[in-house]
Amino acid sequence: MAHSIASASFGFPKGWGAIVNFMHILLVEDDLDLGPALLAALKADGMSAQWVRRAADARAALSPEVDLVLLDRALAGQEGLDLLRHWRKKRIRTPVIVITARSALTDRLEGLDDGADDYLVKPFEIPELLSRVRAVHRRHRQQASELWELGEMTVSPRSHQAWLKGELLALSAREFQLLLALAKDIGAVVPKQVLGHLLEPLGEPVDAATVEVHLSNLRRKIGAERIRTVRGVGYQLRP
Repeated sequence: MAHSIASASFGFPKGWGAIVNFMHILLVEDDLDLGPALLAALKADGMSAQWVRRAADARAALSPEVDLVLLDRALAGQEGLDLLRHWRKKRIRTPVIVITARSALTDRLEGLDDGADDYLVKPFEIPELLSRVRAVHRRHRQQASELWELGEMTVSPRSHQAWLKGELLALSAREFQLLLALAKDIGAVVPKQVLGHLLEPLGEPVDAATVEVHLSNLRRKIGAERIRTVRGVGYQLRP
């Protein structure tokens, strides 16, 4: 299809390929050419991603570990906006970017009014899609820039770095992932099993004992008082 070829023009910016894994994306796209191309682009930018082609599979795949949904409007057998309306009616607030070949103003307004956080018309360039994904994610987290300001801590998801009082923290990959998981909704209590899933969004969840080991190491590096244990529930980051 023409839109698949046009949208998959991979002039990737220099520096792509760094393993950041700061977002987990659910890609709902039934085009057999465009789906793999978008999946490769998301992973090349350091995100983890799951690709499904049907609305029923998208319903099953949407979980608390998903940071953002890329939703094709023209799914086989179902209008993508019907799925979006279903999620919003269920008060599921996961950010959604609708991707579609329908470019009329009425179509765009319908998508936004039905709960989409952004609306991207095919064909599009991959760097624009990734930029919009990052922008919507920032808005959802109420962050104005790529740097997350958490009291005395500053976190840069894209560069996989964090600073405490201006000093660079020497965090392992798992420790950094846990910090991001706790920082995504500052003050919220994140269950231990959710942290296990977030560490391996596409594989077997990390077991509770391993999560506790990494959390203990993270506490030692950022200050034990910054991570509160809510017994029987989970953990909370306090900036």
